[in-house]
Amino acid sequence: MDIKAFKMDGLGNDFVIIDNRHKTTDLTKQQIIKICDRKFIGCDQLILINKNDTSDASLKFYNSDGGTSGACGNGTRCVADLLSKENNKSLIILTTQSGDLKSEILGNRLVSTEIGKGKTKWNEIPLSKKLDTNNLNIKISDLDNNNYTGGAAVNVGNPHVIFFVDNNENFEIQKIGPVIEHHSLFPEKCNVTLATIVNKQLIKVKVWERGAGLTKACGTAACATAFAAMKNRLSSNKVDIEFSTGKLSIFIDENNSIHMKGPVSDIKEINIKI
Repeated sequence: MDIKAFKMDGLGNDFVIIDNRHKTTDLTKQQIIKICDRKFIGCDQLILINKNDTSDASLKFYNSDGGTSGACGNGTRCVADLLSKENNKSLIILTTQSGDLKSEILGNRLVSTEIGKGKTKWNEIPLSKKLDTNNLNIKISDLDNNNYTGGAAVNVGNPHVIFFVDNNENFEIQKIGPVIEHHSLFPEKCNVTLATIVNKQLIKVKVWERGAGLTKACGTAACATAFAAMKNRLSSNKVDIEFSTGKLSIFIDENNSIHMKGPVSDIKEINIKI
C-alpha cells in the first residue's frame, strides 16, 4: 500500500499526518506502530484528517504504541497550519475527541490554539478513586535518592500529572515516567511532567508522554502544567513553558480557557510504502 502523507513537528514533537478527506486509508494497529517506529518513518503521533461538515476537518490521534489519544496540542497546531495553506484562512476549527478547537494562524510559522478548560475533578482525570487532584501524594525520587511526594492531576483532553520540583535535571524521567504512566491510580494511563518554576512567567519541563514515551515537546503537557501552576499560584496566567527544543507560550483567559502559542515546522510531503 502506498500512502501519501505529511511530516511536521512543533518544537521537535513530530507527526505523520494522513489526509483521509478524499481517499480513506484504513490502517491496522500494527501498521500504525510500524509508521511511528523510528527505524521506519518515525513520529511521536500519527494524525488522521477526516472530513467534517461543521468544521474545517476532524482529527484522530494515535500514539506510537498504536493507542488513541483524545488530544494533541502541537499536532492540532500543525494540522491547522497545513489546512490554512490549503484554503487561505487564518482561523481554522478542528473537531477532536475533546471538542472543537480554534486555531489562529499568526504568520512566521506561529500558530495559537485554544485547548479549552482544564478539568481537575478526580473522575474527570480520571482517577481510579476519589483523591485531592492537587496533591496525589505519589512518591518519586531524584538521582540522590531524595524522596519527593506530590503530583497535581489535570485533564486537558488527556490525563496529565505534574510534579513541581526544585530541579527537574536531577530526576530521571525515563525511569519515573513509565512507572507513573502505568500507576493503578490512572485507569486510562497518564502523561507525566517534571516541572521547575524559574519565575512567575517561566517554567522548565521534561515530559513522558502516555503511549509515546520521552518526547521533545508536548503541547497538552504545557497547557496542563500552566493550568496547575496558576491554580497553585506558582505562575501568572501568562507563562512560557520551556522544553529542551524551545518554548510554548500559554495564556489562560478569564473563563479559565487555555490558549497555546508556538512555532510549527515546514510541511514535508512523504510517501509511505507499507
